[in-house]
Amino acid sequence: MSDIPAARRKLAEPVAEALIEDIRSGRLKPGDLLPSERALMAAHEIGRPAVREALQRLQHAGLVEIRHGGRARVVSPSLSRTVDQLGETMRHLLVHSAASLENLKEARTLFEAGMARLAARKRSPRDLSRLRAILVAQREAREDRERFVALDGEFHREIASIAGNPLFAVVSEAVFLWLRDFYFGAVSVRGLETLTLEEHESILAALEAGDAEAASRRMSDHLERANELYRKSHLEDRA
Repeated sequence: MSDIPAARRKLAEPVAEALIEDIRSGRLKPGDLLPSERALMAAHEIGRPAVREALQRLQHAGLVEIRHGGRARVVSPSLSRTVDQLGETMRHLLVHSAASLENLKEARTLFEAGMARLAARKRSPRDLSRLRAILVAQREAREDRERFVALDGEFHREIASIAGNPLFAVVSEAVFLWLRDFYFGAVSVRGLETLTLEEHESILAALEAGDAEAASRRMSDHLERANELYRKSHLEDRA
């Protein structure tokens, strides 16, 4: 019995590879329907279970959408969808690999410091108004832990958006969500909410002044401080 799934996976491989090649080459374009299960069974001389295994592989890879009772369809490319599919894998990695967690936090610090530098150069009065509104809402949410953390992420995503590259906003949100659970416990440290707000205020002031280097430095200091507080709270929890 244990050999059946392995055999099915082996039969599914050439089907999945052939469909992937059709998508890469453009023979199958976003929005196109894939051949029916029956057609794939006939073309590759395999059974329905192996065909479905191949289609599920493509779905897990973010290449197709499988609809109940209908043919699979090639999806439109989307960085957001790709990042979403990475979510559980990334959380699993971070939970079980302390080194990966530290590496991601370090990468986030450098990434967001660079975004803050760009945002200081590109910000408009409307951008600054949106950031100010987020900060006001976050100040009002100091007693609401869940909302406070959500607004923290919104503040950082808005800066990523102001930096002007749409990839920045997607990656910034993804990294925040991957790290969110690891920082959540640290938010309850007494006085941290006030310190976070002060640091956000300092970053916003640098953006308002158009001081790119100050914005970058203050963002870096802010995230380094958050990383250190997380390490301390994590060690205390394990003690």
